[in-house]
Amino acid sequence: MIIVLKPSATEEQIDHIVEKVTDLGLRTDVSKGSARTLIGVIGDEDKIRSAPLQAFPGVEKVMPILKPYKLASREMQEEPSVVDLGHGVKVGGGNLMMIAGPCAIESEERLRSIGESVKASGANVLRGGAYKPRTSPYSYQGMGEEGLKILQSVGNDLGMPTITEVMDPRQVHVVAEYADVLQIGARNMQNFNLLKEVGESKHPVLLKRGMSATVKDLLMSAEYVLAGGNKDVILCERGVCSFDKSTRNMLDLAMVPNVKETCHLPVVVDPSHATGRPELIPSMSLASVAAGADGVHIEVHDCPEEAMSDGPQALLPEQYAEVMEQMRKLAEVLGRSIPEPLVAV
Repeated sequence: MIIVLKPSATEEQIDHIVEKVTDLGLRTDVSKGSARTLIGVIGDEDKIRSAPLQAFPGVEKVMPILKPYKLASREMQEEPSVVDLGHGVKVGGGNLMMIAGPCAIESEERLRSIGESVKASGANVLRGGAYKPRTSPYSYQGMGEEGLKILQSVGNDLGMPTITEVMDPRQVHVVAEYADVLQIGARNMQNFNLLKEVGESKHPVLLKRGMSATVKDLLMSAEYVLAGGNKDVILCERGVCSFDKSTRNMLDLAMVPNVKETCHLPVVVDPSHATGRPELIPSMSLASVAAGADGVHIEVHDCPEEAMSDGPQALLPEQYAEVMEQMRKLAEVLGRSIPEPLVAV
């Protein structure tokens, strides 16, 4: 249920409504827009229906939410969410999140070299995996906490927020100690215990769509994080399973405007994992910007043949610079902006 307040509603009236609704054993979520304040009421449906919500002072109307993803819906918040990632970088509402870096952290020297090159091209978020979910138990699993320390050091030196994957509820506090953004990978999109744990954290969360997940599945997973009190959720399209094996996955770009129509959360696209083919990444990156994505997530490595993970799908630094320049020109035509390249780092 959503309580729509009158423009004249006072802070005292808002506090009174929140207190009374909480006393009924229900949870509230207050969203203050430019013209209206909305209060989402979450909990037992029978209690919500029996509560005299319309009678509270300052209430204009009470609206039921038909979508199962209540907090993520446009009914709850009409304006696009803007997530602050730190280091002066934001995503959503016209702010683009350009993520780049290697699939896995291999050494400080290599991450620093790649980080310097992608920042020079205009990337504003540095990625690198410290814990790697691999199909084979014999594949490289990442450097763990040592990798997190390297990521934090390089990110701080470059002035870039960092993002890395967290795979287990027991890892959340460790990853949050070093990284600015917590990534939930496709394989963990419906790991509900993990979603609850990151929902209790104060860090922004990048939630990747599962390989066989519907858009509704993705939004319901986001709802777990939002319901835990963490409003800083970013969705990521990274391709879904398909019968066609010419690409790693099938990139569902229709998902971007589809989600934005019903959900206020930022949406970014990962063409690296979606295609698995570096020659397709430039065109799919441009298509992502054209579709209205709030950012693009690209894997970059200075020597893909030596990469410990996903080398075949990584762009070289010079290729990434070219793609960024193409996206920058397209974004300008569309009235948006991508960070300018640096003359030197």
